[in-house]
Amino acid sequence: MHQLGLLHILSHLTTRVIIPTAVGSELETGRKLGIALPDPQALDRIEIKSLASEPVLPLTTDLGPGETEVPALALETVNALVIIDDAPARRMAESLGIKLTGTLGLLIDAKRSGSIPAVAPVLDHLEALRFRLAGHTCNAVRRVSGELW
Repeated sequence: MHQLGLLHILSHLTTRVIIPTAVGSELETGRKLGIALPDPQALDRIEIKSLASEPVLPLTTDLGPGETEVPALALETVNALVIIDDAPARRMAESLGIKLTGTLGLLIDAKRSGSIPAVAPVLDHLEALRFRLAGHTCNAVRRVSGELW
C-alpha cells in the first residue's frame, strides 16, 4: 500500500493495525539500506507488538520472520484480520483458520468505502511495480468493484 501511495486507506478501513516486531524490523532494515519504506511508529493507528508465542515460531521453516509472525500474532489477537499477499503465508494462515485479505481485498474494500474512486488504475500501478497478477484475477477484482461487466 505504501508503494501505491495508499497507506492512508488503512485508517479508513480499520480502527487500528497491529504489526509484529519482525515486520517492524524488516521495515527498519530496509530504510537503513535506503529503501523508501514507511516508519510504522510515525503512522497513526499502527502498533508494533511482540509475540507471546515465540517458542512455536521455529516450527515454521519455509517462511520469513515477518510471514511467520503475522499469522502467529493473529492467533493471539481477538477478531484479527491478516493482511498478507505471500502465497505460502496465506496457505498457513488459512490452515490455521485465520481470517485474511490481501492487497487486492483492501483495494476492493477501499473502492466500496469510497476511499479510492477506482481500482483499475491501482491495478495498473501494481503491475508496473511488478506485483504478480494473473489476468483473470485483475478481471475478477474489476468485476467485484463494478468496473467490468
